[in-house]
Amino acid sequence: MLGLKTSVIGKRVIYYQEISSTNDVAKSLDVEEGTVIIADRQARGRGRLNREWISPEGGLWLSVVLKPKVEPQDIPKIVFLGAIGVVRMLEELSIPGRIKWPNDVLVNFKKISGILTEKVGEKVILGIGVNVNNDAPENGIAVKDVLNRKVDLVEAFKTLLENLDELYEIYLESPETIVELARELMILNVPVKVIGDGEITGVAEGIDEDGRLILRLDSGEVRKILYGDVSLRFL
Repeated sequence: MLGLKTSVIGKRVIYYQEISSTNDVAKSLDVEEGTVIIADRQARGRGRLNREWISPEGGLWLSVVLKPKVEPQDIPKIVFLGAIGVVRMLEELSIPGRIKWPNDVLVNFKKISGILTEKVGEKVILGIGVNVNNDAPENGIAVKDVLNRKVDLVEAFKTLLENLDELYEIYLESPETIVELARELMILNVPVKVIGDGEITGVAEGIDEDGRLILRLDSGEVRKILYGDVSLRFL
């Protein structure tokens, strides 16, 4: 028993030694809200834009099944809920994490975690990957690299779920508050390149109430970039 202090998230935890992807399994199951799928390893872990997410033993690879009764425009904000939860988990290990819009958590400007949300019917699957005791990919970083030691993976998992549960309660009451909390943790006022159908560069000045990136171009024009099929690079 995990002894979780949660009201929704983690009511049921389904564990696998290895599966293709926790998000794929979560999408296929008819389970109650708050169910968590976790695996030691993912054979075909993936991030946004179908990028490969290397998921060896020692990391946290999980998906949470949510069924939020909110307005459609508030669904994309769940990605921030996941990122804040990871940052708070890291804080309890005395590791300062920051959010890179829209869905990554960085430590020392290296990726330690990625978030992937997918909507299927009434379900929203919140997928989270965190490099903990595993060897991080090139240009990434793991908890063990920062602390120079391995940590208790089960305790890290419990801490993450308890933070997510608290944040989900806030989200259901006020999705805008989740955006505000994410804004405080986000890497902003830096030059970036946004890559989508084309490429544009500017300064990431903030995010608006809907979670869109506020980008000031070199010309002075301000554009708002919707979280979707775009990626962000620091310059």
